[in-house]
Amino acid sequence: MSHTISDKKALLARVRRIAGQVAALERALEAEDDCGAILQQVASIRGATQGLMSKLVEGHVREHVAVHSQDAARELEPVLEILRGYLK
Repeated sequence: MSHTISDKKALLARVRRIAGQVAALERALEAEDDCGAILQQVASIRGATQGLMSKLVEGHVREHVAVHSQDAARELEPVLEILRGYLK
């Protein structure tokens, strides 16, 4: 079973939150809100999409790369930590 299927509910919840943030950004732009508020909204969207990417990459690595042994899974943990830090 794919990790995107097993985590479907949580992933969809993240995507829906991102969609709400994008809709709020669109409204802010149309309303000609303060540029600082718009930049903050863009930064929030970026963080949310990077969080989603982090979850997807981690699930992919765990399911498709480290499937053959516990040793491989343990050895990948430092790599996943680096990826989590990079994607923040």
